[in-house]
Amino acid sequence: MKVYTKGGDDGMTSLIGGRRVPKCDWQIEACGAVDELNAHLGLLAAWLADAEVKAFVEQLQRDLFVVGSYLAADPPGSRHCEGETIDEGDVRKLEDEIDRITLQIPPQNSFVLPGGCREAALAHVCRTVCRRAERRIVKLGEVVDISPVILRYMNRLSDYLFILARETNFKVCRIEKKW
Repeated sequence: MKVYTKGGDDGMTSLIGGRRVPKCDWQIEACGAVDELNAHLGLLAAWLADAEVKAFVEQLQRDLFVVGSYLAADPPGSRHCEGETIDEGDVRKLEDEIDRITLQIPPQNSFVLPGGCREAALAHVCRTVCRRAERRIVKLGEVVDISPVILRYMNRLSDYLFILARETNFKVCRIEKKW
């Protein structure tokens, strides 16, 4: 199979189901933002030394493929990864991990400057890209129905990435710059 089809040369692309839309359509914007987040998570995973954290981040990447296929369907959620969904269990998984990490790091009593060690800085970039993806999905939700679970998942994912950045700073370089 060729990687290029020439089907998008006119600024249009196809949704799952075949309908053609402009590449600037809100549905494509949302899909693209999720794809961008997935690529950033891949970069983060490449630098993570902790095998368990790396495996968790790689599972998040798989989850984002499910989110992306949900968003790319026409209408969203109608046809996507057969048998694959984002559900409340996925949201709870993020919440459980956030709670676990929160117990292991000092309480936050001020804003934190994004940065620190390389891995934490990458987690902060992922967090902000996640927030942008969430905003694109919310915008898409103004014109089509979006599962509230998808919105909760994306919101919780950005929270997880913030806590991961904090944890990484404390484990790897033992610093956190406060604002």
